[in-house]
Amino acid sequence: MNNQSKPLNSAVINSLKPKDKDLSDIGENRGLRVSCSNAGTKSFFYRYTSPITKKLTQIQIGRFPLVSLAEARVKLKEYKDIKRAERCPAIELKQAKQVVLDNKQKQSEKMTVTDVVELYLRQYIEDRVVNGKKISGARIKKGQSETRRTLYGDAVLVLGNRVADEITRKDIINMIMTIVDRGSNVQAGNVLRELTAAYEYCIGLEKFNDEFANPALLAKNSLRQAKVRLTSKREQRVLSDKELTKFLSWFPGCAFTPTQKNILRFTLWTACRTGEICSAEWEDIDLDKATWHLKATKTEVERYVQLPQQAVDFLKQLKLVTGRYLFPSIKTGLPIQQKSLTEQAWHMRRDERMIDIEHWVPHDLRRTVRTGLSRLGCPSEVAEAALGHARKGIEGTYDLHKYESECKIWLQNWAEYMDRLCR
Repeated sequence: MNNQSKPLNSAVINSLKPKDKDLSDIGENRGLRVSCSNAGTKSFFYRYTSPITKKLTQIQIGRFPLVSLAEARVKLKEYKDIKRAERCPAIELKQAKQVVLDNKQKQSEKMTVTDVVELYLRQYIEDRVVNGKKISGARIKKGQSETRRTLYGDAVLVLGNRVADEITRKDIINMIMTIVDRGSNVQAGNVLRELTAAYEYCIGLEKFNDEFANPALLAKNSLRQAKVRLTSKREQRVLSDKELTKFLSWFPGCAFTPTQKNILRFTLWTACRTGEICSAEWEDIDLDKATWHLKATKTEVERYVQLPQQAVDFLKQLKLVTGRYLFPSIKTGLPIQQKSLTEQAWHMRRDERMIDIEHWVPHDLRRTVRTGLSRLGCPSEVAEAALGHARKGIEGTYDLHKYESECKIWLQNWAEYMDRLCR
């Protein structure tokens, strides 16, 4: 190739034109060349005979002026030192680039937190089909959906795209404390328990190297040491008649969403758990018989919830505007999540839009109904049946009466009592 040898300097390089010959440095910097492309871009090269292949080889050092002449000469010296050691700079550069590419490939193949969660759910928690045979998961159907909802609602939402073995104890603690700060201590405990189990499952399958430590387990130990409560404490909060009257007056115009209001209203009529109400489907509602066939319960015992007339009238109107579910999310059409109730209550307190009574949570309404039934004179066994509590001991073994007709009477009495409070 055409070239001209002369001591290089910035002025000489700047004067180089596209059709000019390449410039070649001299003396101790011999081998450093500068060329100018048709677009006017000037680039430094090192041209040498490879001690490995014995062929003329060229390496691009960089573009001028992003790489200065002094920097190009320093890099040239590094390459010459490699060549004097009977090694080929071009081959070593290629190998270094391949290592970077391999590392990037390995990084892209690493499991994310979402991958960890999905493996745990699909291969352990949920039902699956293997070789045409159905294998039951570790949880019942309701538990399977709850576990998926628990992990996706917080862990995957916050950490899902992160590489699983790069998650730290601090990452987990920050996520859990965010849940605690919104007042959902039980949810925080559930998320931490399931994420710990998901990591442990993948560690057992050797998805991580031997030095890897479960960050969720480390976070769990730290939170225990800090005495952060991640379980529900035994509550005794019950709304008094005066508070309930104030609540019923404030409730229609409060900042809960219309769907959230309907769930809480239904809780006051039926004394059911808000989680059960959130997932209610119309196929289980019989408006003629005024019953709700509750299949998935905390006690895993199906029962028929007796609906007072106020609830029936409300449902007749609601059926005109909803689809499969009684209380769907406007965005997804799927059941609204139970945690949205406590989250919204937390936001309302933060924004000073909560009713001015002692701190309460949605579950306190269920306890309020139970206490109210006793106050009205409802027999304990009937009130317990109305709440769906399982009877214990010998009584639970031998007394299998459902108390359905009695529940209908007393829940109707309670609904009418609330109406009188409103008046």
